[in-house]
Amino acid sequence: MRDRESNAHPVGGPLDLNLLRTFLTVYRTGSFTAAARLLGLSQPTVTTQIRALERQLDRELFERLARGVAPAPYADELAARIVEPLDALASVAHPEDTPAEPVHLAGPAEFLTRSVLPGIAPLVEKGVRLRVTPGLTEPLLEDLRAGRHDLVIASFRPRGRTLTAVPLNDEEFVLVAGPAWAERIGGADRLAAEGAAALHGVPLVAYAEDLPIVRRYWRHVFGKRLVCQPAVTMPDLNAVRAAVAGGTGFSVLPRYLCADELASGALVLLHDPDDPPINTGFLVQRPGVSGNPHVAVVRDHLLRAAREW
Repeated sequence: MRDRESNAHPVGGPLDLNLLRTFLTVYRTGSFTAAARLLGLSQPTVTTQIRALERQLDRELFERLARGVAPAPYADELAARIVEPLDALASVAHPEDTPAEPVHLAGPAEFLTRSVLPGIAPLVEKGVRLRVTPGLTEPLLEDLRAGRHDLVIASFRPRGRTLTAVPLNDEEFVLVAGPAWAERIGGADRLAAEGAAALHGVPLVAYAEDLPIVRRYWRHVFGKRLVCQPAVTMPDLNAVRAAVAGGTGFSVLPRYLCADELASGALVLLHDPDDPPINTGFLVQRPGVSGNPHVAVVRDHLLRAAREW
């Protein structure tokens, strides 16, 4: 029997460039379907091309998952060897004076509005074009796997190997009310003495009916299950902040979102625990090097800017 290694087709041999381009697109997107859409091919054609390349190389390139694919060990090596030559060929077909494709960035609307968008001027000055999409983490990650986004700011680390994630920022959650309610409640001193009982009868303003943020605060800080029903729900934390500042009741918000209001007195901090709940946000990207150089520019900018958030 011939040694398996001797059957492996050298990358320098006469491999079809179209097969290599298809491989690199699948590698970057983590999905046959997404690669097909980007290449203008049908999904069966992409599958056929990848199988043909695997036969030529006598190597498995991708592990088929329930959603998308994950690169096999040899795929990482192959991608590293061909990415620069193929991207160089692409740059010949698309000269430098041709504008790079827009970078598609997605994340929570409030975080994009408050932290990301105010600091994008340096990117625009470099010629970066951005297409920003707000939304919830789960569907945004699905769109990332499908190739619709380049980068996603996620509220949790995604599972699986088809996406890579690095910690971006930590957000602290705070319990707040407007000045009138804070005075009626008795402020932080009463909360410190009586705990959650001090809020009995105070209307709760929440992001959603199932109270994901408030319930987490209750478990972490008070060690109790929240039984309060919301008086008002709005799927927009900016709207929740506005309602609470207007005197509607109390809520739990990310500190970054209400820092100005806390500083001005428009909102009052009701509780200041030694160990407040913290949530880590992640910057998520598909594996592989993006063909758009501006994706790396945006990624590096966000990682640097996050140090000040």
